[in-house]
Amino acid sequence: MNYFENYFTQMSKCISEVDVSKLKDVSALVQSAKKNNGKVIIAGNGGSAAMASHVAVDFTKAAGIRAINFNEADLITCFANDYGYENWVTEAIKAYADANDLIILISSSGQSENITNAAKTAKQMDLKVVTLSGFLKNNPLRELGDVNLWIDSTAYNFVEMTHHVWLLAIVDYLIEVDEKK
Repeated sequence: MNYFENYFTQMSKCISEVDVSKLKDVSALVQSAKKNNGKVIIAGNGGSAAMASHVAVDFTKAAGIRAINFNEADLITCFANDYGYENWVTEAIKAYADANDLIILISSSGQSENITNAAKTAKQMDLKVVTLSGFLKNNPLRELGDVNLWIDSTAYNFVEMTHHVWLLAIVDYLIEVDEKK
């Protein structure tokens, strides 16, 4: 098998290993946030931050569900400077989250301290939390959400692209459900 055939076989395996009942659980949490006048807040680092931007726009424009992310350079650098990098997402959640919001936190390794701290804070604020991670099965983020999506891979691109596909599948599912009403 050549490189690309092997690559796409592995990618397909990663994407299809999801427990679809968990995707439905996440969808229900998104619907609940919308029904209760909440919004979806999505955050991550690096490629996961880029994914958060894409998915937030799709939730808002395509699915009609208010969603935001924290990818403004001034917000990140201000909060990281004042509170420390490990706390900037926590402080952004404190500043922007309202009752009935849903927090979606993405970390490929599940060990990003700013993301795990944010999950703990969101739970203390009585917000629903969804986590997406990969790498180690027992990573810290995987224990912190109401729904935890995990991919069994240590390859960053496989983990990030799998998370992206799963989140966009949720967007498309919610659009489909809404159209059938």
